[in-house]
Amino acid sequence: MATRGPLSLKARAIGLLAQREHSRTELRRKLLRIERQQRERAAAGLAATAAAAAGDAPDATEPHSGAEDDCEAGESTVDALLDSLAAAGYLNESRFVESRLHLRAGRFGTQRIQQELAQHGIKLDAEQQASLRATELERAREVWKRRFGDEPSREPAEQARQTRFLLARGFAPEVVRRLLRA
Repeated sequence: MATRGPLSLKARAIGLLAQREHSRTELRRKLLRIERQQRERAAAGLAATAAAAAGDAPDATEPHSGAEDDCEAGESTVDALLDSLAAAGYLNESRFVESRLHLRAGRFGTQRIQQELAQHGIKLDAEQQASLRATELERAREVWKRRFGDEPSREPAEQARQTRFLLARGFAPEVVRRLLRA
């Protein structure tokens, strides 16, 4: 049975995108890590082959003279791959935003969703922000009901705990006040 070599960087990228949508920043970070690992394995394999041919043990303390050049070449390779994936329609930031909104809107407030997208270098457009804000009270009510039940508490300590919970989920303070007053 023949052994297969490692998957190409493009195959790995398409595999990651097949699992779920990724932002360009996130996919770039993952592909750079994969590319660096492949480069290190190849260098280790070459060193072991050369050492075996020379009859010596590999010297791990010997620095690689072109490490910076390899890193820059890897970055340019990954950037070119990302450009080709975007041109082919595999990598689409609007699809990523839609999928992230779909996953998070039922559990988190607008602030938390915007913060997560900012970590990916993406901002919501005005229409998406308005849509999230328009539904924020109802989404907060659903999260609150799932966590605390239908009956509101009259105890100040319990109301403070519920407020902290909703604020930590990224709901706006005004929305939390309106919800807990009602």
